[in-house]
Amino acid sequence: MSVLAVIPARGGSKGIKLKNLRKIKGVSLVGRAISTLQESKLVNRIVVSTDHNEIAHEARRYDVDVPFLRPDNISGDRIGDIDVLHHALDASEAYFKEKYEYVAMIQPTSPIRFPDDIDKAISIIKESNYDAVWSVSESDSKEHPFKQLIVQDKMLAYYDLKGKSIIARQQLDKTYHRNGVVYVFKSQIIRNRESLLTEKTFPLVLEGLRVSIDTEWDLELCEYIFNRDNL
Repeated sequence: MSVLAVIPARGGSKGIKLKNLRKIKGVSLVGRAISTLQESKLVNRIVVSTDHNEIAHEARRYDVDVPFLRPDNISGDRIGDIDVLHHALDASEAYFKEKYEYVAMIQPTSPIRFPDDIDKAISIIKESNYDAVWSVSESDSKEHPFKQLIVQDKMLAYYDLKGKSIIARQQLDKTYHRNGVVYVFKSQIIRNRESLLTEKTFPLVLEGLRVSIDTEWDLELCEYIFNRDNL
């Protein structure tokens, strides 16, 4: 039951130019994702899905195959993960002449990850009947949907009217957010182009701060955490 790990790393990020090549403690985000995967005990093949030659070159520095460049029609910022994974799965199986039972998606912009995070997710899906495993983090209660506000006609309003009745955080159920550390899917879900979040998706709740990088501040925060914790 082999596992294909796909690192999606397009070159056209808008918030931070060539974000996937930015470095933390001298190592690019793509390089960190690859290095962590190379320490996994359960991943059988690693590929980088990119539309950018410089990112492909960086991946090859870590002895990772880049047997294809992502075509233009699935390279924009409004392309869903399922299209990227479907292309990577088909192209990898054709190139390597192998079949993959599972696909793990490892986003380089969530660099605070460990090989055990990846192997836990793979073990769970291999030993169960789940369609997918997503790593998530518990959200701060201040970010709960019932505590969010919107602006309507230049006036504040509740995002959800149920927020009117919230007095104390103890009234709120826990909520979770995707942290981008690891996703694992049955290949059939991707081949059928079903939603990546099915009714049988297991939440792998990870402890600790897991930063998803969107801004320069996020990069600075990750640099601080990596130095503080000697990661």
